[in-house]
Amino acid sequence: MPGKIAFQGEPGAYSHQACMDARPDMEPLPCRAFEDVIEAVTSGVAELAMLPVENSTYGRVADIHRLLPESGLHIVDEAFVRVHISLMANPGVSIDEIKIVRAHLVLLPQSAAFLKKHGIQGIAAADSAGAAADLAKNGLRNEGVLASDLAADIYGLNILARHIEDRAHNTTRFLVMSRAPDLTRRGTSGMMTTFVFEVRNIPAALYKAMGGFATNGVNMTKLESYMVDGSFTATQFYADIEGHPEDPNVRLALEELEYFTTSLKVLGVYPADPSRH
Repeated sequence: MPGKIAFQGEPGAYSHQACMDARPDMEPLPCRAFEDVIEAVTSGVAELAMLPVENSTYGRVADIHRLLPESGLHIVDEAFVRVHISLMANPGVSIDEIKIVRAHLVLLPQSAAFLKKHGIQGIAAADSAGAAADLAKNGLRNEGVLASDLAADIYGLNILARHIEDRAHNTTRFLVMSRAPDLTRRGTSGMMTTFVFEVRNIPAALYKAMGGFATNGVNMTKLESYMVDGSFTATQFYADIEGHPEDPNVRLALEELEYFTTSLKVLGVYPADPSRH
């Protein structure tokens, strides 16, 4: 029996595509919410979780940064998925018959030029893959859906146009998470380390905390802040750096960071995806 990898959304979602691309030997397990994905792994129902963390067009995925530190899971890989949007409809329907399309809210503006050209109205749906499933059930001829090619395959819909997104670079970064960390691996494209921290309440604490990465030549690829428990005075930072904690320069940088923080938690040490570069 293949192990399971949990994702949020209906079958055919882009997270489902990420699972198939990154772990083709595992069985994808759809879950209703991000919390359910995490619970599936912590409870042992699934071995891995596939969670979207950021998109090149829309920035970070809401709630993920809040959930990761308390999840009890560890990042073991990252995966980049190009968001290709296809227009699909029921079999036998032509594009001229389509008056409206349903899709997740973030997909509609990404296909605005195509929809305007064809005089199609976009209506937001809770989930693009779910909208595809609904369209297949109701058999409507004047409606279409914007979703992945995978969704069309799963629900028996006909693809009328592929890659209709306005921006060719649109990519979502996913994190593959497990119950146990693995610090033994070394990637051919380098290593990444992800951690969260809170700085001490002293003047220029963040500036001083970041200094160790500069002086030790460690490249920080991401630094984001967000409030903790709704407090305007407690700020937690999420960071990605290139390298492994066992690398001498990374070790020194993290030691210096720890001096200026009240908490520091490593969320994962994992190979960099070749697509990153």
